[in-house]
Amino acid sequence: MSERFTHLDDAGAARMVDVGGKDVTVRSATATGRVDLSAECVALLRGEGVPKGDALAVARVAGIMGAKRTPDLVPLCHPIGLSGVTVDLAVDDTGVAVTATARTADRTGVEMEALTAVSVACLTLVDMTKAVDPRSTITAVRVETKTGGKKGDWAR
Repeated sequence: MSERFTHLDDAGAARMVDVGGKDVTVRSATATGRVDLSAECVALLRGEGVPKGDALAVARVAGIMGAKRTPDLVPLCHPIGLSGVTVDLAVDDTGVAVTATARTADRTGVEMEALTAVSVACLTLVDMTKAVDPRSTITAVRVETKTGGKKGDWAR
């Protein structure tokens, strides 16, 4: 097997990958996830809002902030210069779909930043809506696409 976990050394110990020899390339990653909510909560998000305020706006900003803090949360993740992060939230009949795209020109990818953005936005939605819907569920957090880097483009 030629592939191996890059964050483990030959003895199996955790390590931060040395990306110093990699080329700087433009990279992006898009991740998605969702928060399943009750019909009552969906109606509030579409109408007068939930008791804590504009849940969608707060979740959007939280997702962006989460992407920026990824190396503080994921121990072996490199700090990189993000050139942009977008977080989009779409309310549907059963909850909220979250999509985040992170972009950089750096030596390593931004998949973790996109995943963190989605995860933090979803967590914030749960926090903002839990008084109305304590049964909300975060589901299907995953990378959808990535561009750039040594291995090139990838799509689910």
